[in-house]
Amino acid sequence: MSRHWNNIKYAKAAKDKNRSKIYSKFGLEIYVAAKGEPDPEINRKLADVIAKAKTYNVPRDIIERAIEKAKGGNEENYSEIRYEGYGPSGAAVIVDCLTDNVNRTVSVVRAAFTKYGGSLGVSGSVAYMFESIAVVSATGITEEQVLEALIEHDVEAKDIEVEGEEVIVTADSTDFNKVQEVFKSLGVVEFSTCEITMEPQTTMTLSEEDLVKFERLIDALNESEDVQNIYHNVEM
Repeated sequence: MSRHWNNIKYAKAAKDKNRSKIYSKFGLEIYVAAKGEPDPEINRKLADVIAKAKTYNVPRDIIERAIEKAKGGNEENYSEIRYEGYGPSGAAVIVDCLTDNVNRTVSVVRAAFTKYGGSLGVSGSVAYMFESIAVVSATGITEEQVLEALIEHDVEAKDIEVEGEEVIVTADSTDFNKVQEVFKSLGVVEFSTCEITMEPQTTMTLSEEDLVKFERLIDALNESEDVQNIYHNVEM
């Protein structure tokens, strides 16, 4: 099983522990994406966020409420900010946030790193260790069908793998929408996974003691409502 698939499954499992929090985070992300253009048929970013939300089982009413809120012209302003840092033993961590108060967010993120044996770095300090990739998967289709459709649509995949009934395609992040269209051409309506993620070029294994600290760091970051996504290079 590949690293990117392990990391996504781990992230989904972690978010399953607190459904209300993940619903709230996706609600905010959808609201921000919908401001200005609330129609996902026109707004590609909004369509992508909704597709990802559905793979995390976010209820339709939460998605619709977030879009309706955006239509209301609410003047709340949010910034997308990426923080980079080091966990125990120098583990690389990227934290993507949506915030209406940058000072609050950086304080919370820095405190989590410091408390669990890490430190916040400067922009670019660990990002070079990762690659932005698209991961799309679905059931009800075969690997052979997907391969043929990728060729037909002239889309180059980095990897195609099968786990259980799921066919999983990894591609360059710039081909994210093209891969979705490949799946849709095969009759796929609902994706099992549909997101752009950051894949570490190499991974590291922590000692038992440092792994405990690292998991607590990730949990502490996830507790913040400002934190949307976390990427790292630790084997969990």
